[in-house]
Amino acid sequence: MASLPVLLLLLLLTFFSSADSKTFWADVAALREFKNSVDTKSMSPGSCLSSWDFSVDPCDTLFSDTFTCGFRCDSLVSGSGRVTELVLDHPGYSGSLSSVSFNLPHLQTLDLSGNYFYGLLPDSLSNLTRLTRLVVSGNSFSGSIPDSIGSMPVLEELHLDNNRLEGSVPTSFNGLSSLKQLEIQLNNISGEFPDLSKLKNLYYLDASDNRISGRVPSSLPESIVQISMRNNLMEGTIPQSFKYLNSLQVIDLSHNKLSGSVPSFIFTHQTLQQLTLSFNGFSSLDSPYYSPLGLPSDLISLDLSNNQIQGALPLFMGLLPKLSALSLENNRFSGMIPIQYVWKIVSPGSDFAGFQRLLLGGNYIFGVVPGPLMALKPGSANVQLAGNCFSWCPATLFFCQGQEQRSPTECRKFSRVIP
Repeated sequence: MASLPVLLLLLLLTFFSSADSKTFWADVAALREFKNSVDTKSMSPGSCLSSWDFSVDPCDTLFSDTFTCGFRCDSLVSGSGRVTELVLDHPGYSGSLSSVSFNLPHLQTLDLSGNYFYGLLPDSLSNLTRLTRLVVSGNSFSGSIPDSIGSMPVLEELHLDNNRLEGSVPTSFNGLSSLKQLEIQLNNISGEFPDLSKLKNLYYLDASDNRISGRVPSSLPESIVQISMRNNLMEGTIPQSFKYLNSLQVIDLSHNKLSGSVPSFIFTHQTLQQLTLSFNGFSSLDSPYYSPLGLPSDLISLDLSNNQIQGALPLFMGLLPKLSALSLENNRFSGMIPIQYVWKIVSPGSDFAGFQRLLLGGNYIFGVVPGPLMALKPGSANVQLAGNCFSWCPATLFFCQGQEQRSPTECRKFSRVIP
């Protein structure tokens, strides 16, 4: 009489051999359609797609490792496996996927990044109703973003960055109720940014390096942690609604057309750690109320360089307890360096972060270089005072190198107060 392990093995072999197919037939058809859409010249010998052999069963990994490259199937149920993951990142495939049906309803991950796929993004992506991660970064997809993508209910990550997409961001994106990460940077997307306040799980947004216009979006979910929209065409200033984003840690709105005054609340935001507003048209900033004991702020890095901000160097910035990187260069600041800045470089307190980077070059700061700074050695801190109106700042001092001080005539023309 056969032993129990032998009987179990015979039963398993009988089960699998009796099944007509290990892979659901529609999934096989969808994979075949996908392969046929790829330029055969881009399939180098040994690549994933070149190994797809439809004479064997795609999901049959019990007795063969053929046809498994690039995707994953779920466990076999009633003799039919379903494709749940398709990843072909950075192999260099090309071709148009515009007409591909993507009829893989159990697919959870689709990653086609780093290829040369071109043409329109197919509407059929919305067939992937169980997809949680869609990545088509680093291709040459063009045309507008399909409205149908907004009907993918469980999608958590959407990466459309580094393509040639144009048109506006679809308002249908508000239907992506599970979305956590949205990356559409490095495209040609234009128009005003839509209201995404319904995306209660969204924490990361990168729409940089596009042609987005209008004002900075004021309707964002409270879950947002990082906003990157640098190098666009946005106008106005920072919305007051940002004050109520209680998870916000990073803002990068550099290289836009923002103007007016930087609002005071942004410097004392309860969670903000990094603020980058460089290369805009800000002309002033509102100072928050402060005491000599410091300010309630989590800011670590602040970059307001390359604007048109006028006035004295803000005293309160020397009182931000965690601020270690401050860039105010290439503005129109004048006056003398506040003593708070000096002590934050040479003698920070135990509860006060010191300046590791203080960039003040290209302004109209005058007077003499504060004595304690003269003892700084190269490498001790990144300090830049070049291109100002100091009466004495020789190039032998590392923080005076790179640009000569402005001439007395230019300095007095800017302000009669400058001696």
